[in-house]
Amino acid sequence: MSNQIRTGRVCSRVTCRSVASMTLTYIYADSTAVLGPLATFSEPHSYDLCEKHSARLTVPNGWNVIRQSVDVDSAGPSDDDLMAIADAVREVAQVALASEHEVSTSPSQSSVGRRGHLRAVPS
Repeated sequence: MSNQIRTGRVCSRVTCRSVASMTLTYIYADSTAVLGPLATFSEPHSYDLCEKHSARLTVPNGWNVIRQSVDVDSAGPSDDDLMAIADAVREVAQVALASEHEVSTSPSQSSVGRRGHLRAVPS
């Protein structure tokens, strides 16, 4: 057994201990093999392959191979996605502040406070 610490998943090919970088999935109904970027989770009916084995992939006669390249630039959210999230958070915060201001100006009905599903009961 190797003393090296490995991160990530290992290639599904027998005796290969390289780190997987691509995921292979078969679509039997369409006679198609899809080779794409490494899936987030290991699925039971897909195969994780290293660079060497993904480059040497062959399929049965009459089958199609769809190869999706790994696009390094599109890893993660875009600037537009981040701005949309920030705008949504700001909007919710403004609504919460406005409703909090309305609640604080209304007269208190009793000394028992209620916040969400919890209650403060006076002793």
